[in-house]
Amino acid sequence: MKQTKIVFIFLLTLHIVDAFSIEVVERWRIHEITLNGTDKVNPFVETSLYCYFHMGSDTLLVSGFYDGNGQYRIRFSPTKEGEWHYYTVSNQKKLNNKKGKFICVAPQMQNQGPVGIDINNPFTFSYANGNPYYPFGTTLYAWAHQSDSLAQLTKNTLSKGYFNKVRMCIFPKAYWWNQAEPAIYPFTGDPIEGWDFSQFNPAFFQNFEKRILQLDSLNIEADIILFHPYDRWGFSKMDSLSNYRYLDYIIARISSFKNVWWCLANEFDFIENLNIEDWNSLITHIADKDPYDKLISIHNGIAMYDHKHPLISHASIQSNDIKSIPIWRKNFQKPIIIDECGYEGNIPWFWGQLTPEALVAKFWEGVSLGAYVSHGETYLEFINTEQRVEENDDVLWWSKGGVLHGKSPERIAFLREIVASGSGSREDNDADYIIYFGNNQPALHLIEFPENEVYKVTIIDTWNMTKCTLEKLYSSYSLIPLPSKPYIALRIEKLIH
Repeated sequence: MKQTKIVFIFLLTLHIVDAFSIEVVERWRIHEITLNGTDKVNPFVETSLYCYFHMGSDTLLVSGFYDGNGQYRIRFSPTKEGEWHYYTVSNQKKLNNKKGKFICVAPQMQNQGPVGIDINNPFTFSYANGNPYYPFGTTLYAWAHQSDSLAQLTKNTLSKGYFNKVRMCIFPKAYWWNQAEPAIYPFTGDPIEGWDFSQFNPAFFQNFEKRILQLDSLNIEADIILFHPYDRWGFSKMDSLSNYRYLDYIIARISSFKNVWWCLANEFDFIENLNIEDWNSLITHIADKDPYDKLISIHNGIAMYDHKHPLISHASIQSNDIKSIPIWRKNFQKPIIIDECGYEGNIPWFWGQLTPEALVAKFWEGVSLGAYVSHGETYLEFINTEQRVEENDDVLWWSKGGVLHGKSPERIAFLREIVASGSGSREDNDADYIIYFGNNQPALHLIEFPENEVYKVTIIDTWNMTKCTLEKLYSSYSLIPLPSKPYIALRIEKLIH
């Protein structure tokens, strides 16, 4: 009897030790598997690696990838809590039929999961946990290709909480004020001898992932631009096979990051060697290969993409025509983000010369019409010295990051707080909505409220960031007093009795 008791205690101890040895991962975070294999062949082309993750009736197939130095990785973001099991499938013996398990636990408060389309409103977004998400983004095209010190400075600026989305390119960008060669490139080879598009450079993508994780630590979504035309290296002119291989590698590496969005292209119509059929095919490929169904968009230059495409989650638009938002909402029946309406700055081109007042006005008008607007800043730092301008070495936020010089960010954050408190477009919420007057300066505004309902009215000075709630409550035919100055908004809230 005593011997049986000892054996039972021993087995129970083993069970407890085994339980504590299982890795624990939050829902929507990443469980990463690292395997050692061979790289004698081209590991990016000749080695296949997949992993089946299953829990009950739920099964997800995830692709692995080669990460250099003989190491292969598989990244999985669990969608449900509980015990997940997995096994690998590979044509390389060292990688095949590797099995394991881990426990997925409830997410911590900061972890709200990936962003998707709100199930209750097709014109806006929500986190996977059901909380609303309102995109107030900024543009940092090439910040991921800058030095660690500059990237850290950019992160410090973003930590001030102005924005919750960043548009950023995977490929380096060649344009004004961004002429320096990047320290590392996405493929093996060099700019002179050329590239081997079948051989990725893991160090480049490791650095890019570090930037995504820095954004995630600040609760900022990473709107990843997969292709763009501003290129002197040939990355925008890859053949079709290389394009698809590149997408597969990117999906394997970063689709599991909960803050990743896919943007097929910045100014897709300026990439000369890809036509509409090519873009449609690339969109389909991403949708098919991404196991997490992340948001997918495509951004235009001049020619508007048909955002009615069923695999496009939301419209990413370049336009300064904010007043067309109602037309786009009606045509596309999807969330509208004007990701490029012009930038606050003083560069020689009209799109980068907006006053802060003009950019802030676009944000308010966009929200009042039921859409979202993205920020960008293009201030020259060395405008007193012609030589410095000609050398293109200014650090412009829109391209390299660093610090913000403009007056719009804090005012955009002011609007973001108001929207987060429940106010927005009357099209989406007739109980709490915004009326914006822009450059107009009325002294009175007429509203015909329903006779049997009562409303509270708050006057908002969008530039000076002040709010004044009127003591009088309004119903039926009402004249609202206004301060007769530009950049004024009203917040209209229905009182529930």
